Amino acid sequence: MAQEKKGFSHDLIERNTLLLIVLTLITISIGGLVQIVPLFTIESTIEKVDGVRPYSPLEVAGQSIYIREGCYNCHSQQIRPFRDEVERYGHYSLAAESMYDHPFQWGSKRTGPDLARVGGKYSNDWQVAHLVDPRAVVPESIMPGYAWMKERPLQYTDIGDVLKTLRIVGVPYTDEQIANAKADLEAQKNPDADTAGLAKRYPKAVVANFTGNKTVTEMDALVAYLQVLGTLVDFTKYQSPKQLQQ
Repeated sequence: MAQEKKGFSHDLIERNTLLLIVLTLITISIGGLVQIVPLFTIESTIEKVDGVRPYSPLEVAGQSIYIREGCYNCHSQQIRPFRDEVERYGHYSLAAESMYDHPFQWGSKRTGPDLARVGGKYSNDWQVAHLVDPRAVVPESIMPGYAWMKERPLQYTDIGDVLKTLRIVGVPYTDEQIANAKADLEAQKNPDADTAGLAKRYPKAVVANFTGNKTVTEMDALVAYLQVLGTLVDFTKYQSPKQLQQ
């Protein structure tokens, strides 16, 4: 008898459209409140991580080129917390690593490998050779070449304004960083320049004449951006003693 009554109640809800809509809205509302309300009780949903900093001016320019060329369509920048991904790419991604990305470059497809930890994995010369002719270093690659970037001068007269704009959306660039934006961009390209100020403002920025050209090129910017990905955080702080032994 109890079973018949239970079935009747379920049938009543399914046959009454208005009742079904009301109960569905109530269920969704409860679920939404459970997820949203706790967020108002904490200062930030992103845990602070030592080492994460805003991109240097040259890296900012490189990220813009990365976005412009649609690199995110084939490469993700998000390592999921699964054993196979961690073993292949490195420590899983932390939210704080993307906190200064506008827009973030997590991606949703991997025609090519994930790039979240590509910084320092290959030399500057390898990165340039790969961009010029991908199949010269990875024969099975289907990636298009970007040889023209090696000679195309980077347009960066407005780089200070770019940093100002990023500050408006939450990237904590200081007045000093904005004032020195153009000089820092040129210094990162020139190993013979005085890079003390650059190193102080942007720790771990890779300083190199990436392409060998006298002028700053788009490829210089793109390689500078790639070489910083995944290098800012000391992940040994986020590994268990067992993982460190391995």
